[in-house]
Amino acid sequence: LGRIRVVLPKDATGSPDGHPPITELLAPGVLYMKNRGAGVPEDKWVRIDTTVLEDGNLVTGGVTDPMAAAELLRGAGEVRYVGRTELAGVAVRHYRGTADLGRAARAASPESRGAMAAAAKGFSSDAVPFDVYLDDDGLLRKVRHRFSFAAEGPPVAVVSTMLLYGFGATVSVELPREADIYTGSVQQGADGPEAP
Repeated sequence: LGRIRVVLPKDATGSPDGHPPITELLAPGVLYMKNRGAGVPEDKWVRIDTTVLEDGNLVTGGVTDPMAAAELLRGAGEVRYVGRTELAGVAVRHYRGTADLGRAARAASPESRGAMAAAAKGFSSDAVPFDVYLDDDGLLRKVRHRFSFAAEGPPVAVVSTMLLYGFGATVSVELPREADIYTGSVQQGADGPEAP
């Protein structure tokens, strides 16, 4: 379980009236979003089944799920050691390689398998180049993935970088009550159709 605050960049027109931060709650196979916009009341959550998303939530949720980022490394192949460096005051080893989405889905933990299988079907390429930084205890400190995602039209390149810290800190995450979950239609895209 996890709670993440996502701050979106200003829109392409540079409007100062940016979108308020989105709060995301992560649970196995489910993503909850508050302040989602698209017609959802501010006091309601949207629940998304990540096993039915075309990308398994590797891109949809803002590439913010640390578990998905780590699970993707289970498909690693062609990995080479780049060298030692320091990251946020911690000595780390830097590796570079390519992960195979299909192999990652087959090797994923039961909690992540459905979302990873969806991702293996939704991307335009199974090969995901990555850079990963591990500390001396083997903890994942930073990972950068370069995705090629096929939406409508030509593939879109998405680079995701996640920095991890605060290991061992106590975290309390409470999932929304059913009464707090929005069940209406959500607008898809700027002028797109609505979806339940």
